[in-house]
Amino acid sequence: MKLDKIPQIKHTDAGNFFLLAGPCAIEGEDMALRIAERVVEITDKLNIPYVFKGSFKKANRSRIDSFTGIGDEKALKILRKVSETFNVPTVTDIHEVTDAEKAAEYVDILQIPAFLVRQTDLVVAAANTGKTVNLKKGQFMSPESMKHAVKKVIDSGNEQAMITDRGTMFGYQDMIVDFRGVPTMKEYAPVVLDVTHSLQQPNQTSGVTGGRPDMIETIARAGVATGVDGLFMETHFDPANAKSDGANMLHLDYLEGLLTNLVAIRKTINSL
Repeated sequence: MKLDKIPQIKHTDAGNFFLLAGPCAIEGEDMALRIAERVVEITDKLNIPYVFKGSFKKANRSRIDSFTGIGDEKALKILRKVSETFNVPTVTDIHEVTDAEKAAEYVDILQIPAFLVRQTDLVVAAANTGKTVNLKKGQFMSPESMKHAVKKVIDSGNEQAMITDRGTMFGYQDMIVDFRGVPTMKEYAPVVLDVTHSLQQPNQTSGVTGGRPDMIETIARAGVATGVDGLFMETHFDPANAKSDGANMLHLDYLEGLLTNLVAIRKTINSL
C-alpha cells in the first residue's frame, strides 16, 4: 500500500506514523465535526498524516438494544461532510457485501471488522471498489494467517491493503497485544495498531464491553517503539456518554499530549 494514494491525506513526507482516529460510531453531524476539527488541528500541528474514522453503523453488538446507528445514508453523508469540510480522507467499517459499494461512494478507506476478516466475499467486495482496504486481524487469528487476507485483496487487483492489529483474545474477558506480530505482518502490508480496541474487556455479564483506557499511552508507546506504520484510536469529547465503546475510548482532551509524546518517540526511532 502507498499512503500517498489515499485521497487528501497530508504530511506523508514527515516521517511520522499515520493516524486513523475519531468516534466509534457516527452519532450525529455536530459531534462528528467537533471531533474532526480538533483532531485535524492537532495532526496538522504535529505533521501526522490523518484519516477520520467513524462507523456508519454498528452490526457487531452484544445486545439487541445496543446502539447500531442513526441511519446508513445519514451517517455516510456526515462522513462525506467531514471529508469536504476539513479536506481529510475518511474510513468506515462494512459488514455486508452490499455495504462495500454503498460506503465506497462516501469514504476513502473500507475497513473489514476483525470478526469478519475471513469472509472472502466481503473482503473481495471491498477490494473490487478500488478503495484502500483496512483488514483488521481477527482476535482469533495468528499474525501469519493475515497474509491470506491481504492476498485476497491483491488477487482482486487492488494493491491498497493494510493490516490493523486490535489484540488477541486472552481468556474470555481480556485482550493482549503480541508485538511479535508487528514485524511479521509488515512483511505482507503496512501495519496499524488499534490501541483502544486492544484494551477492550469483552463478554461482560452486563452485555456491555468494558475497557482499560488508562493503558492507552502504554500500548501506543510500545506500538510506535515496535515500528508500526500507523495508529488507530477512538476518541470522543464525552466517552462516558458515547453511544458505542465509550469504556475504552480516549478522551479528546488527552489526544494532543499523547500524540506529542508518540511523535517524539517516532523521531527517536527514526534517528537510530
